Amino acid sequence: MTLIGLSGCKDNELEEVTKLQVDRVFSSPGLTATIVNKTGVKLTWNAVPNATSYTIEVYDNADFTGTPVKSIASVTVAQLPYTVTGLIGDTQYSIRVKGIAQGVADSKWVSISAKTEPEQIFQAVNQTKITATSVVLNWTPGETATMITLNPGNITHTVTAAEITAGEATVTGLGSETTYTAQLLAGTKVRGTAAFTTLYNFTGATLVSPSDNLATLIANAAPGTVFGLAPGTYTVNADIIASKSITIRGTKPTDRPKIIGAAFKLRGAAGLYLKDLILDGTGSVAAQTIVYDEALNNTYAALSVKDSEIKNYTKGILYINVKALVESITYSGNIMHDVSCTGAGFIDTRTGFAKTFLFENNTVYNITEDGSRDLFRMDGTTNFAGTTSVITIRTNTFYNAMNRAASRYLYIRLASNQINFTKNIIAESLNYYTNQAATTLTLVSGNNYYNAPNFTASTTTAAKNDTGTFTTLNPGFTAAATGNFTISESTLKANGIGDPRWRN
Repeated sequence: MTLIGLSGCKDNELEEVTKLQVDRVFSSPGLTATIVNKTGVKLTWNAVPNATSYTIEVYDNADFTGTPVKSIASVTVAQLPYTVTGLIGDTQYSIRVKGIAQGVADSKWVSISAKTEPEQIFQAVNQTKITATSVVLNWTPGETATMITLNPGNITHTVTAAEITAGEATVTGLGSETTYTAQLLAGTKVRGTAAFTTLYNFTGATLVSPSDNLATLIANAAPGTVFGLAPGTYTVNADIIASKSITIRGTKPTDRPKIIGAAFKLRGAAGLYLKDLILDGTGSVAAQTIVYDEALNNTYAALSVKDSEIKNYTKGILYINVKALVESITYSGNIMHDVSCTGAGFIDTRTGFAKTFLFENNTVYNITEDGSRDLFRMDGTTNFAGTTSVITIRTNTFYNAMNRAASRYLYIRLASNQINFTKNIIAESLNYYTNQAATTLTLVSGNNYYNAPNFTASTTTAAKNDTGTFTTLNPGFTAAATGNFTISESTLKANGIGDPRWRN
């Protein structure tokens, strides 16, 4: 009887353990929240054995007071992780979850907070809808907004009901050739951000058509003249003499004028500003794009070449072989390709140079040479002793540019120079940096070398290699053979390496 009694007691104890009875659902551990698609919150938690479903509540306050902005019931384990959608961007939310089961009390709430990212319901700005003083901005039709703000200038535009329906608003009163950042707001919440640059205001400019003689107009121009070139082809096949500071620019950036066979010869301390042009050296006497043509004891005004395409020249794009000190030289936002450097470097300044030289946001590809040329040559002139040349080459994409083991990217022997070479992509190149003691590499950092081993490990005597921070990633160009250098490599995008136009 004693044995029987003990056996029965053990059975009862086992039954109590395997059939645990509780009066409420266990709380759900491990709750996490991740922002997805800017305004969605992906929730993950560990399932508990006695919950048949879950309830989610989302509040826009930290105290879980009032009515939740979202309440989702009957969420099953099979639906995990669960993404809450339809939230407002740029908003701090408090979120809680509880387990549900029949016959017992709900679990205690477990909670977490998450802040959504600013939304982006702005569409890409249509370049054809930008003028010198206005812009048309578009967003998803029907999406609520209250105001558009633009900076610089703290310009505001109140959004109307009709504009909400259309998803379109025209903002006026802007300054010409100004880069604006626009924000679409709903109250204080940012629903979209867009950047754009207004066009140049050609009021007072000399407007030129393809039927005009561009070379003659420039030769006879008054100092400070702005030439606005309409779209079309301007066949020059001759030198263009600029002895006074002038500006030449296309009137329509989305349809740039093509100037064929022009060699710009600078004299008389003139400055030159070129923008939104296609400069084509095909079939002409124009061996180099820009040539300083007169020796001076004083200083030439600034040279700027921006947002243009330069191609098919047979010697290079810049040549200074006279005594010429230039206040500044800037190449920015250009695409330069299919240039044959026969008898000169791509950038070649021998007996003159610039106080500051800036080469940024450009794409340079398919540059060939005759076996002894360099990409940037700034030679050891004794002219203008005591003047330091500050040379900045940053955020460019170089592809198959020279591509010869005996050629240098930086053949710079100026008596005083400072070179900053940063965040560039160099791809498909056997070149190396330099072997010149006078070349002062002040800063070489953040560059990416793909199939370009000699920039980091050249064995050329006296070669200067990049020994700092760099990468050797494959940029994943979309179609380099056809000039599309859009990159797919996420690290290069995130770190802002190469010409910005290819990182979107």
